[in-house]
Amino acid sequence: MDFVVPLRLQGLELVAGRGHYERVIKAVLAARRSVWIATANLKELMIEPALRMPGRRNDYRSVLDAFDELAARGVELRILHASLPSGPFRDEFDRHKRLVRGGLELRMCPRVHLKAVIIDGALVYLGSANWTGAGLGVKAEGRRNFELGIVSDDDQLLDHVQALYESIWTGAPCAGCRVRDNCEAPLCDAPAVPARAAR
Repeated sequence: MDFVVPLRLQGLELVAGRGHYERVIKAVLAARRSVWIATANLKELMIEPALRMPGRRNDYRSVLDAFDELAARGVELRILHASLPSGPFRDEFDRHKRLVRGGLELRMCPRVHLKAVIIDGALVYLGSANWTGAGLGVKAEGRRNFELGIVSDDDQLLDHVQALYESIWTGAPCAGCRVRDNCEAPLCDAPAVPARAAR
């Protein structure tokens, strides 16, 4: 899993602050086939309502509501995370029976520290932002984390990121993992799932 690959990137965008929401979250909401997320911290993330009502205060909703809609359309949803999701995330997740029944697959590995979002196998975000409101959500400017990342549709970059994600997701590194004894549910013991995001 150690590598340095010289890349000639095409279509590279730099995102910071609210740009994370505008570019990454909005792309996730428009997904047609798959959304793969890797994050160290997994917390409830609030998003703007689908339709804004003029003259009405905006009522934000959980991104899990949107995930439920994506799952109903057959979009594959995966989150690879390092620690237990926050209580508010777990409570909201439990309200979405479609997600609980497998519409959103969650896998935990304490060594996961990468932050990535892969959408439809065609767009990738790599950066500092965890899957949290302070990282990617609609928090106000004075409350958001200072985050920086890139978004790209470069095929070579996508291939490398998807291969790494799939390797971790399927537990390939488990055999040589030196913290496996502390892992409650090693990924190599998880049931195999077909990869659908690859182009």
